[in-house]
Amino acid sequence: MSDRLHSILRAPHLSEKSMFVKEKDNVYVFKVRTDANKLEIKRAVESHFEVKVNDVRTVNVKARKRRVGRNMGKTAAWKKAYVTVEPGSGEIEYFEGT
Repeated sequence: MSDRLHSILRAPHLSEKSMFVKEKDNVYVFKVRTDANKLEIKRAVESHFEVKVNDVRTVNVKARKRRVGRNMGKTAAWKKAYVTVEPGSGEIEYFEGT
């Protein structure tokens, strides 16, 4: 696996919505590199987790203004990917023992 493909997936995005979508539609949500395209994300998930991917949808999350004391700053902009896994091809384990 190339270095770029290995660095596409940053982390799983764990939220109430992502857990609901995972149980309902077999869709997993990941934080990914901002310059990654859908084909690269599909290849990274298939090679890393050994599952068959049906669909990839991406969302660019904009930076938000935040105040720390009297200083204004911004959060980092990031990208998330909704990855639909083919039924019966396996399951992606985020963490074990929980």
